[in-house]
Amino acid sequence: MTLQTVTLETLYSLIEPDMAAVDAVIRRQLHSDVVLIRQVAEYIIQSGGKRMRPALLLLAAGAVGFTGKEKHELAAVVEFIHTATLLHDDVVDESDLRRGRETANAAFGNAASVLVGDFLYTRAFQMMVAVNDMRVMQILANATNIIAEGEVLQLMNCHDADVDESRYLQVIRYKTAKLFEAASQLGALLGKVDSATEQALAAYGMHLGTAFQLIDDVLDYSGQEVSTGKHLGDDLAEGKPTLPLIYVMQHGTPEEAACVRQAIENGGREDFPAVLAAIQRSGALQHARACAENEANLAREAISALGDSIYKKALIELSVLAVERSN
Repeated sequence: MTLQTVTLETLYSLIEPDMAAVDAVIRRQLHSDVVLIRQVAEYIIQSGGKRMRPALLLLAAGAVGFTGKEKHELAAVVEFIHTATLLHDDVVDESDLRRGRETANAAFGNAASVLVGDFLYTRAFQMMVAVNDMRVMQILANATNIIAEGEVLQLMNCHDADVDESRYLQVIRYKTAKLFEAASQLGALLGKVDSATEQALAAYGMHLGTAFQLIDDVLDYSGQEVSTGKHLGDDLAEGKPTLPLIYVMQHGTPEEAACVRQAIENGGREDFPAVLAAIQRSGALQHARACAENEANLAREAISALGDSIYKKALIELSVLAVERSN
């Protein structure tokens, strides 16, 4: 198969009826008699996210020939878990912009965001219990716990200029890639495939999620705010030692390394122009992109033995898109 860049919209056209069914589940399950829960949950769900994780579950299910409606419920569960993490993330990071809109915490306050995040987590667990499959619960409970560990690891790494590439990658694997992994594994599980196929799709999701986050971290120093929907330099302002910064500290001049170290330790945006110049001069963004491309290659290799289908082709194209995107 030749690799070509496609749009997310083109990929999603393959699963458009399924995505509509997932949206219907989301709207139904968002119902609460508590007005503020409905307001905040609707605000964040309707804020223009890529819905990549539910789409991944649907594509994986299609790749193994599963057509049942259970995939719609589980795709909605995955989106609820992701949305809950966003609500909590933005409070922890004190973010005020996501996807080009005010964050929920900026619009409704921190307390409402945290508590509605809790509602979404617990609603997700109600839904997964209703599926009545112990493996499903095991995968999602494990993923949710590891995501929480990743959040804490990232918090510990903030303002720590001695974080190396392996510690950075551990945060990505836990915080972002784990839900990608769970989504693709659940799609395989629904198809009752053999263990090797299930693990292959799980590995695909893990590598795809890692590539996706690496590019997110690149875009924090190279994107356009109108495209990324967030302020450039947010990671630096929060003192997050992401891969471009780690690379400069290892491969930049002593002056550049000292500048980045100070920026990580102190946070804020004052050093952003100097840090950006160091990143551009050192080739840090090219290195991070190369790492993302390697993860995308590993994702494709993981499903190489999967039977050819339009869904497998879409998974391959999604791995290309994850690296070549601009938002």
